[in-house]
Amino acid sequence: MGTFSKLSKTVALFLAPLLALLLYLVLPDSYVNGSGQTVAITHAAKACLAILLWMALWWFTETVPIAVTALLPIVLYPLCDVNTLAKTLVPYASDTIYLFLGGFLLAAGIQRWGLDKRIALKTLQIVGTSPGAIIAGMMVATGFISMWVSNTATAAMMVPIAMAVMSVVRQSSSSPTITKGERNFGICVLLAVAYGASIGGMGTIIGSPPNGIFVRFVQQTYGIDISIFDWMKVGMPVVLILMPLSWLLLTKVLFREQIKKIEGGKEWIKEELISLGKLSKGETVVLIVFVVTVILWCFGAQIRSFTIDGVRPFKQVSDAIIAMAAGISLFCIPVDFKRGERALDWKHCDSIPWDVLLLFGGGLTMAATIQATGSAQLIAAQAASFTGLPPVAVVIGVAALVIFATEFTSNTALAATMLPLLAAAAPVLGIPVEQVLLVTTLGASAAFMMPVATPPNAIIFGTGHIQIGDMIKAGFWLNVISIFVIAGVCMVLGGVLSLTN
Repeated sequence: MGTFSKLSKTVALFLAPLLALLLYLVLPDSYVNGSGQTVAITHAAKACLAILLWMALWWFTETVPIAVTALLPIVLYPLCDVNTLAKTLVPYASDTIYLFLGGFLLAAGIQRWGLDKRIALKTLQIVGTSPGAIIAGMMVATGFISMWVSNTATAAMMVPIAMAVMSVVRQSSSSPTITKGERNFGICVLLAVAYGASIGGMGTIIGSPPNGIFVRFVQQTYGIDISIFDWMKVGMPVVLILMPLSWLLLTKVLFREQIKKIEGGKEWIKEELISLGKLSKGETVVLIVFVVTVILWCFGAQIRSFTIDGVRPFKQVSDAIIAMAAGISLFCIPVDFKRGERALDWKHCDSIPWDVLLLFGGGLTMAATIQATGSAQLIAAQAASFTGLPPVAVVIGVAALVIFATEFTSNTALAATMLPLLAAAAPVLGIPVEQVLLVTTLGASAAFMMPVATPPNAIIFGTGHIQIGDMIKAGFWLNVISIFVIAGVCMVLGGVLSLTN
């Protein structure tokens, strides 16, 4: 059952388009940007923001299936003259979609042969069997990997492990139905993966695209080169503060009723591992493909930059290509020659959440259209309303604007749009430019609330074990916490990246 009642959903079904129309009608014809210039708000920008409101309300209330809401742009953008059908459809075939699909195929192979259960048992054996330790272990492991690997690839790797841990807990339970403690534990484990992937990415330059945009912008604008070590002086404190706070929020505040230790404890885990026996051929094949995929993801940059006689033969080997190659290979690698059995076949792909691919496609096309119509510039320009406020209030205000805006638009597009505008506005706002730029960059990666806000959120939502209401409840409060943590760290430590004399 959803978070909202049938009546609420029925009201939202008709209210959302009416509010969207009202927003379109009340939006002004122009606005003043950070440089003091008057910019016209086009029909396309107004309609884009109106449709954004419509989709957000339907997503919040789950009035129709989430994936169906994600399909709205295909109909509304062309009809409302926001974008052409051809341009609207392009993001639905984004490489990110196929990174998802490759990860889902890999997960299907892992689940088919029971490798997920083995990995889960090994994980439990290492971190212990208390729920807090398991949740912390999942979050820290995900966060560390995400510092060096794309957060999408990291989440795709970790979700099968999280699902296996949840499965082991269910099997060890004496209750015939899922208890509240089990449900809360499952929510926390999945959110630990999503939050760990997003928070970990803030720690290094390569951990999140906005970080790289910041480094390039600073180099081009101020002629200052920011090294990985320089960035970590600010990024790592944010990670080290947000990670335990998010763990405390999940386990001690929002989802306090948890399972106890798994009945039987360590002895039960040992018995289960013994009962699994040695790795089967299917497990071995899937494990090798999984490990090779992780290695290729980790060293993707080096692979793409590899040069032979001035030629880079692997320059097109993206994370999505690696993921799809892994998924396809499972259909090709034989496990039993006599029976013609492969590591994966189509009948074992029923668990793949195809609706998530549509969900993220809708989010991508929405983000691209917000950028193309100039709606992003309108959102960014609202930072000028903080002029005249105390510096602390300005930094917190910018952080709040960015963090909640990135729930509905690409963090990369938002950073690329806002960095130059806020750099120009910083002297007017009366704050050091490095503080506002760092807040913007780090805030753009702090999307914890909506399933479409970031790939890790979409991936955990695609498991079907977490409701959008739970994501919004936890994500909202973590967004609020992130506003003050990011603003505080950037104000205290932003000077290590001083961009002015």
